[in-house]
Formats: sequence, structure tokens, C-alpha cells
Amino acid sequence: MTSVQLHYDLARPLTDEDSKAFADVHSCYGMTRVKLAPTLDKIDVVFDASRLTEKEVESVLMRFGIPIRRKWDIP
Repeated sequence: MTSVQLHYDLARPLTDEDSKAFADVHSCYGMTRVKLAPTLDKIDVVFDASRLTEKEVESVLMRFGIPIRRKWDIP
């Protein structure tokens, strides 16, 4: 396993409903950890790079409704 850690800014403040998304994202094979930063405006994601790419990680986060600012959508 090759663990990689990524950092994402949140696109909006989190709500109570988002806590379920944080729990559910771990059901995706290869996602190891999603942790909210103490400042509540960023998340740290640890994933298995032998299973997922960065783009796939972003897709998983978006699919579960975690409001990240995508790195690939730079204006």
C-alpha cells in the first residue's frame, strides 16, 4: 500500500448532514482517512495510491457530498 495525503479547502461551511458523508466515504475501497482540520475550513485525505488516483479521490469526495474545492477546476 502506498499512502498519500492530500489537503483540500472546503467550498462552504459544513453542516450536520455532512457528518454522515465523512463516515460514508470510508466505505470506498482505498480511502483510508478523511479528517477535518482544526480551523474547520479544510480537510486532510489519506488514500491508497495503488488503488486510487487524485482525480478519483476528488470524484469520491464529490459523490459523497463533501464540499471540496477541486484542484482540477482551477480558473
